[in-house]
Amino acid sequence: MLEGVDPLKTASVDNISNNQNYDESQRRQGQPASATLSNRASDSSSVSIVVEDGVSRKTDSSYQLANFEPVRILNNNSTHKSVSLLGHFVNLSRENYAIVVLEKTAFTEPQLRNHERHQTCAVVTIANPKDVATNLSQASESVQSSATGAATVERSFFSTTSQLRTEFVNDIYGNFLCVADPEVNQIKVTIIYPATEKHIIKFSTQKKYLLEETARDYQTVTLPHIQREQLSLEWLYNILEHRKEQDRIIFEDPSEELGFILLPDIKWDGKTLEQLYLLALVRQRSIKSLRDLNDTHLPLLKNIQKRGIDAIKTRYGIGADQLRVYIHYQPSFYHLHVHLTYLKHDPPGIQCEKSHLLTSVIGNLELLPDYYQKATLSCVLSETDKLYKKFEAARSELIEPEPKRAKLE
Repeated sequence: MLEGVDPLKTASVDNISNNQNYDESQRRQGQPASATLSNRASDSSSVSIVVEDGVSRKTDSSYQLANFEPVRILNNNSTHKSVSLLGHFVNLSRENYAIVVLEKTAFTEPQLRNHERHQTCAVVTIANPKDVATNLSQASESVQSSATGAATVERSFFSTTSQLRTEFVNDIYGNFLCVADPEVNQIKVTIIYPATEKHIIKFSTQKKYLLEETARDYQTVTLPHIQREQLSLEWLYNILEHRKEQDRIIFEDPSEELGFILLPDIKWDGKTLEQLYLLALVRQRSIKSLRDLNDTHLPLLKNIQKRGIDAIKTRYGIGADQLRVYIHYQPSFYHLHVHLTYLKHDPPGIQCEKSHLLTSVIGNLELLPDYYQKATLSCVLSETDKLYKKFEAARSELIEPEPKRAKLE
């Protein structure tokens, strides 16, 4: 498939699109050989600890961007300020492909304060003139310690480390480029290695189509597709069984019927509150998607709604009226999960053709117990999606030639 791929320099800016690079299926897509940078960092054999400005940080010695050779731009998304690149980590293999996703991070409130203007100075009262030298030495150490603490903990765009380059100034208006402190100008990097053909297709710019899936379509097309093509969910079961990511769990209800685990989605760094994004993974393994839900699942859904929102309120101070709680259809992996995001944040996948508010789902099931077994549901599929091709094939089979008109005598 990848023979004769276009070199990077021939990639077109037409790659810009709003495709959903960061849907929840980015969580490893069930490929055991693939990993994000954070996953590989958990492998102690490739992790080193770097101490910078008195702060220790984990780094993965296998993944250094200096060793990455780009081959092609898969997608350059101007809306989300992200780009997906296909290439090789030459220190690992020139045979295996890697996908590197670069995404600009959001501004945080601490980055928007001028900390340098609010640094405190040490004040020393000298009671005995004979102790002047000792007291001045203590004051110097105190001020130095204070300054060091401010430099390592509180970095800002509004500091001497940021430099403005003038584009133009006209009367009261000015345009500038800012060369900012690297600590406040970081880029989120996601790495998938080795990348499979499915990953390459997923992260490439594609045409998308809006389809109306009837109840019959689900039974005859979608359900057989899920049963044949579903990717491994081992990564998810690792979380539910506490084999992985235990330290990332925000809240857990251990009940087998009503239980779920709440943890940050991989799209969220877990720190930037303005981009809060969590997933509730249900413990029941028999619920694939919205289509499987009926009135017997109402206690589960209401439990997620109440306890998930309460946990976010307790942990992050964000109330129910500031949260968007919803389910995707079609989902990117077929094990029921609920998305919980901050209303201030507009992540991919919140469009009306994909997202179903949990309150609406609960209301529909209270009105009609088997609503989602009967309803026609909209879904968006890309042109390279196997499910889209199966829909196209099924629809073409239903189109019958018009019968010949009988001749009038």
